[in-house]
Amino acid sequence: MNIVLFEPEIPYNTGNIGRSCVLTNTKLHLIKPLGFSIDEKEVKRAGLDYWHLVDLTVWESFEDFVKGNPQGNFYFATTKCKNKYSDVTYHENDFIIFGPESRGLPKEILDKYADRCITIPMIPMGRSLNLSNSAAIILYEALRQTGFKFSDAE
Repeated sequence: MNIVLFEPEIPYNTGNIGRSCVLTNTKLHLIKPLGFSIDEKEVKRAGLDYWHLVDLTVWESFEDFVKGNPQGNFYFATTKCKNKYSDVTYHENDFIIFGPESRGLPKEILDKYADRCITIPMIPMGRSLNLSNSAAIILYEALRQTGFKFSDAE
């Protein structure tokens, strides 16, 4: 499985997501620009002792990411659609893409991939769930569907 953070802004969220990725054998992709340095102590602190174990790829742009994964099966997490994350059939090497904390994925990306957008249902009171919580919710649904295959040893 692959988690993709498009222009992440908060190092603690990225660190938490990195820790989840390590413990589930999930690849983490970061798309620049980043709102912090991945060397910052906040990222490492949130990821605790796991940050050096993250299977990490940093991409210069969304276009580079798409070109680098031509066979990728992409899902785009957003609050701006009706298709629930739990209604999707995931496969082992899918990419689940999340936007920056303050604004989400750009409209042009959501429009281009409208049929690949997914959402986490919630009451209309708040803007959205925390990014690291959202990533964990969707990641674990995808892993549940694919049999929690964390390693070749299982």
